[in-house]
Amino acid sequence: MTSTAETPLLEEYVTDAVDHGELPAGRSSTGRWSAAWFIIGVEVAERFAYYGIASNLINYLTGPLGLSTAVAASNVNAWSGISCLLPVLGAFVADAFLGRYRTIIIASLVYVLGLALLTLSTCLVPISTPSEHIASVASSSPSSLLNLLFFFSLYLVAIGQSGHKPCVQAFGADQFDEKDPKERLERSSFFNWWYLSMCAGVTLAILVVVYIQEAVSWAFGFGIPCVFMVVSLVLFVLGRRKYKYVRRRPEDETNPFTRIGRALLAPSACRASDVEDATALVRLIPVWLTTLTYAIPYAQYMTFFTKQGVTMERTIVPGVKIPPASLQVLMGFLIVICVPIYDRVLVPVSRYITKDPCGITILKRVGTGMVLSSLTMVVAAMVESKRLETAKAYGLIDQPETTVPMSICWLLPQYLMLALAEVFTIVGMQEFFYSQVPTELRSIGLALYLSTLGVGSLLSSLLISVIGLATGGDGGNSWFNSNLNRAHLDYFYWLLVAISALGFFAFLIISRSYIYRRVDGV
Repeated sequence: MTSTAETPLLEEYVTDAVDHGELPAGRSSTGRWSAAWFIIGVEVAERFAYYGIASNLINYLTGPLGLSTAVAASNVNAWSGISCLLPVLGAFVADAFLGRYRTIIIASLVYVLGLALLTLSTCLVPISTPSEHIASVASSSPSSLLNLLFFFSLYLVAIGQSGHKPCVQAFGADQFDEKDPKERLERSSFFNWWYLSMCAGVTLAILVVVYIQEAVSWAFGFGIPCVFMVVSLVLFVLGRRKYKYVRRRPEDETNPFTRIGRALLAPSACRASDVEDATALVRLIPVWLTTLTYAIPYAQYMTFFTKQGVTMERTIVPGVKIPPASLQVLMGFLIVICVPIYDRVLVPVSRYITKDPCGITILKRVGTGMVLSSLTMVVAAMVESKRLETAKAYGLIDQPETTVPMSICWLLPQYLMLALAEVFTIVGMQEFFYSQVPTELRSIGLALYLSTLGVGSLLSSLLISVIGLATGGDGGNSWFNSNLNRAHLDYFYWLLVAISALGFFAFLIISRSYIYRRVDGV
């Protein structure tokens, strides 16, 4: 009788989780997909806001702000890199002190403030329409005060993202109970659908916001992301009663960072489980380092890919030109198509063949994307060589404002291949770093994945600066001459091919000896 009476309780409540009122979380009333879709909606709105700024930022810097191509690319990579590194700090604050829900709320408010100030700064820049500034550097730059306000606002957005990005995804994954076999598989699927939905938000931003920035005004184009971020915050709060929250750590329990730190410094004096957690974190370091070689090529699509498109024939039909940054939308479209195919077709088939619950191991998925990324740079280098040859054949070497008679469609393969690489590597990295860290540090795990992209962007910025100085600055034979017809982006792309290939072989060696952490009972 006792056993029968207790069974419904085990089915009704989730261990170590509470609802919005700090009561035990009911399995049927909180969490899972009903809560996850709220959180996914929040991410769609946030990614719309972020990419509404990021996707066309290089054209704003080289246009209204009057920066050279190399300096603008370095600034974009630096901002993107710091935006992806700061989440480590935001995740630490969430996991050690505030919890994910509170951190998301505070970070969202900072995010909105940054976007509002960014919109204000663009309103104050004395320009008419941005299309007048795309092909050449502006004749007069805005005042230093306006530049200061712009970059202050831009980095305020980065600070807002630092608490938002790792915590929202970790909070979404928390809605699935890792101790339940069915929910554990649903969580793996969650990462696929999360990325699909996120890419839908990115695609919408590129289709709508980039066009408005190019055809209407930068101020309006930067204001729309601010509105979407407000929508993101409201949507997140509306779903609070459906969420499942990780139970707070008792005040007398050791902070997880302190516990793992002790296990690293004095393992003999700690519990075996603590040592295992600490060892699991150490094992992540080689994997993290080798994936940096994926992140460096990945950083190029919002900078040099876009600038290449500016120089090429962009007319679709007479009188209609597509903004060069709009090609990024194709990446979103391909990801939206490929993720369901991967999740609903490739995973079940490979699961049947390999007997692995995930179909293929997470690291094999990541490695597949790294190979595709390297091949993307091969294609990009060949296309750029063709563009330079065309410019030379038509005598356009010293006419940077004249369109090179070569269709922008030549850039499609490199965008599409990079998107396919994302489906494998980015989603794989998210699941890998989330599942391979101790349970209390799941926000940190996702921040580690983001930090890979961040450090990759910073390394890309450093490479551009060093190579630019070594090859002649902004003129002469510089690889990054502002006149792209005299630049050598093809050389840079071939260098990235070599870097990414070396990184993949190192990753291959490390992944073969990697021992997965048994965090989910499997």
